[in-house]
Amino acid sequence: MLQRYSVCDGRIIQGAEGSIPVEVYVKPDEAEREHLINDYGMDQHTITSSIDPGETPRIEFEDNHTAIIIKYPKNYSAEDNFFFQVKSMGIFAFRDKVVIILDEYVPLFTGKIASNVKTVQDVIMKTLQLTIRHFESHLRVINMCSDELEQAIVSSHDGRELINMFTLEKGLVYYVNALSGNRRVIERIRAAAGKMGFTADHVELLEDIAIENSQFLDQAEVYSQVLSGMMDARASIINNNLNVMMKNMNAIAIAIAVPTFFASVGGMSEFTSAMTGVDPYLSYGIFILLMLILGVVTFLITKMFARRSR
Repeated sequence: MLQRYSVCDGRIIQGAEGSIPVEVYVKPDEAEREHLINDYGMDQHTITSSIDPGETPRIEFEDNHTAIIIKYPKNYSAEDNFFFQVKSMGIFAFRDKVVIILDEYVPLFTGKIASNVKTVQDVIMKTLQLTIRHFESHLRVINMCSDELEQAIVSSHDGRELINMFTLEKGLVYYVNALSGNRRVIERIRAAAGKMGFTADHVELLEDIAIENSQFLDQAEVYSQVLSGMMDARASIINNNLNVMMKNMNAIAIAIAVPTFFASVGGMSEFTSAMTGVDPYLSYGIFILLMLILGVVTFLITKMFARRSR
C-alpha cells in the first residue's frame, strides 16, 4: 500500500503536492516492488530486508541512493499478551525524494517534529527521530505491564504470571537488540555525514537522536534486569512454597503411618478379643482417641525436627 507525502511550507503533509516527495510503502505488493526495482534502481534484497523483522540494522550506499535499515517497535495490542516485538524499516534517500518501506503502518510524520523541513536530509532526520521516539511510549507501556504483573504475582498461586513476565522480558530483549542496532546505524550515519550531505545542524540533531536512543536502550536494559530479578525471586518463592508443602505432606503421611502401624500389629480381631465384656462403643472410642493423639503427637514431633533441620 502506497501513501504519498510531500514537503509543503516546511511541513511533511500527506497528499500535498510539495517540493520533496515522500513515498511510504506499507508491505509493498509485487507490482510495487517491480516499480521500485525497475524505476528507482533499488535492490530487491534490500527491499525484502526492509520488511524482515529479523534483519540487522545497517546502512548501504548505492549509486543513486542511500539505504538505511532501522528498527521500530511493533504496534502493541491486548491480543499480543505481553509480547512486545520489533519490525524493520527501510529509508531510501535519493537526491530529490525519499522512499520509506515498512511492514505495518506507524504514524511517522505527526506533531511538531514533522515541521521545519526543507531538504531530503531533513526528512531523513525527522524520520529517524520519530521512529526512535516510538520506543519511548512502548517502554512506558512495558513499565505499566511490569507493575501490573508485580501486583498480580503477590497473590498468585500458579505460574501464569511468571510466564507472562518471561514473555515481557523476551520482548525487552528484542528492544535491547533493536536499539543497539539503531545505535550502530546512527554512528555510521554520523561518520558519513559529509557523504550524505548533512550540515552542522543535521549533525547536532543526530547527536540528540543518538542520546535519546541511548537513553531508551539504558531504560530497556534496566527494565530487563528488574524483570529478570523478579522472575528469579518468584521462582525461589514457588520452590520454597513447594518444599514447605512437601514437608507438611510428609509429616501428615508419617502421622497417619504410625497409628496404622500399631493398629496393624495387634490387628482388630485381637483388640476385639481383648476387649471382651467391655462396651464396644467405649473400647473403640478410647482406641480411636488414642490413635488420634498418637497421630497428632507424631505430626508435631516431625514438624519440630523439620524446623530444627533448617
